[in-house]
Amino acid sequence: MTYDRLVCANCAAPVSEGRCPVCRANRERLQHEGPWGALNPVALLVLLLLLVAAAALLAAHQPA
Repeated sequence: MTYDRLVCANCAAPVSEGRCPVCRANRERLQHEGPWGALNPVALLVLLLLLVAAAALLAAHQPA
C-alpha cells in the first residue's frame, strides 16, 4: 500500500501531507521501506512459488 491513501489516526489528515509528527514519521518510514515493502504477502508468496516451480523445471530437465 502506498502512503498517499493512508489517513492518520492522530490528526485525520492524509499521511502524505505530513501535518503532524505522527504523519511525518510514518511517511518517512514508508518511503524508506524499499521495493519489497510495497508488495503484499500474497504477491510475495506467488513470487516464491514461481521461483520454486522454475527450479523444479530446471532440475527435471537436467541430463542424467
